[in-house]
Amino acid sequence: MNKSGASQGQSASELISKRIAELGDWRGETLGRMRKLIKEADPDVVEEWKWMGTPIWSHDGIICTGESYKNVVKLTFAKGASLMDPARLFNSSLDGNVRRAIDIHEGEEVDESAFKALVGQAIALNSSGKSKPSKNAKS
Repeated sequence: MNKSGASQGQSASELISKRIAELGDWRGETLGRMRKLIKEADPDVVEEWKWMGTPIWSHDGIICTGESYKNVVKLTFAKGASLMDPARLFNSSLDGNVRRAIDIHEGEEVDESAFKALVGQAIALNSSGKSKPSKNAKS
């Protein structure tokens, strides 16, 4: 795991674990569950801590960020507009040309296999070096 953006001698992974623990409610549980799914989808994922305390998961570029707000856990995929989303997990930031996000509210479940597929697509896109949406990306 990477120490990118780490502070006070703590690795990014340690800071993310600390954030999850500090939340101490459904948001921490949700962020922890999504982190586990990202790691299952990509055992080589790099965890980073950027932008004044935002967990980032990367592989050849940013896959997604994980932010927690009062009523939502938001996973923003950096190049989400270029990804196929047949399960329609993306439910936020839908008007942008590049990003797409998944907002998870208390009690909501995310289709784990569809989420892992999005992570896999994001990695493939990052590894390919392409940044423009493909014509087939819309679903």
